[in-house]
Amino acid sequence: MASIGPRYDRDKNLIGWQARVIRKGYPTSSKTFRQKKDAEQWARSIENEMDKGIWRDRSEAEHTTLKDALNRYAQEIIPTKKSGDREIGYLRQWQKRPIAKRFMASIEGQDVAMSIKEMEAEGKGPNTIRLHLALLSNLYNVAKKEWRMSSLDNPVELVRKPKLPQGRDRRLIDDEETRLLAACDEGLTAWLRPAILFAIETAMRAGEILETWRYLKDAEGNKVKTKVSDGLQWSDIDLKKRTAHLTKTKNGDARTVPLSSRAIQLLQELPRSHDDGRVFGTTYEAIKQAFARNCARAGIEDLHFHDLRHEATSRFFEKGFNPMEASAITGHKTLQMLKRYTHLKAEDLAKRLD
Repeated sequence: MASIGPRYDRDKNLIGWQARVIRKGYPTSSKTFRQKKDAEQWARSIENEMDKGIWRDRSEAEHTTLKDALNRYAQEIIPTKKSGDREIGYLRQWQKRPIAKRFMASIEGQDVAMSIKEMEAEGKGPNTIRLHLALLSNLYNVAKKEWRMSSLDNPVELVRKPKLPQGRDRRLIDDEETRLLAACDEGLTAWLRPAILFAIETAMRAGEILETWRYLKDAEGNKVKTKVSDGLQWSDIDLKKRTAHLTKTKNGDARTVPLSSRAIQLLQELPRSHDDGRVFGTTYEAIKQAFARNCARAGIEDLHFHDLRHEATSRFFEKGFNPMEASAITGHKTLQMLKRYTHLKAEDLAKRLD
């Protein structure tokens, strides 16, 4: 049976109404509300669930704040994820938001929507916001399945996600490839040339080819320069089989990349003078700066090193590869993502119509 009683503070001031539901075979459920009618409504809903046999224990979710749940997530879940270094930064930012003080069970879609507006006001882009929401959503799924919070509804599923901007469609046009490579030779950055050509031949990500460092936040929120990729190693290369095996990729899945004859030739011409086993003895940060300088020298505008992955993926389709074959090389998990990286030239498609 349910009982509704007033709750007072130390000065005997009424602060709310506590509802208690006591039913044989069930643990005692209780919750305090500011209004008596809300306490009565809650008690009736609990009793109805018990009558129908669909009652679920809410105590854990109703007494665990989002901040505390995020701390547990940081201790138990993030260490098992390959993207943990990046996710810890998103997690700490969630903990600083007003929503973090709320109990897990009390957070609704409108609360998450408010957080989205906060992030937009802070200048965060749609994709960054989506990554923050992905972490929060996974936290709720874990809490529901593994942390005795089976009554939880995932509030992230109730909000509209920021719309991603249309993907870049920048490809090399006309004689840009020739001009870019010539600029590398003229600008005393010939070491950049094989990295550019290898990226075009393989569609590998910059972090898969090159050693990469980023500033990530530690547990206290301080920025720390951290290596996030070792880059391609000679031990990953099998020249006889013409493959490069990548054990650590952005999406977390290992893959083996087939190498073209041109890619093999590039590798055979590279010196093996790096003690740490790297194929390309430089970092993505150095490549990025040198790439921008050479583009300027060659008179090429709005071209990024990452655009070479778009170029390579599109060339695979122009060579006749089907989506399954292309995705096996590039590592795209979904056709939608593969489509964002594929930009076929209309003039090339027109030739196939003859």
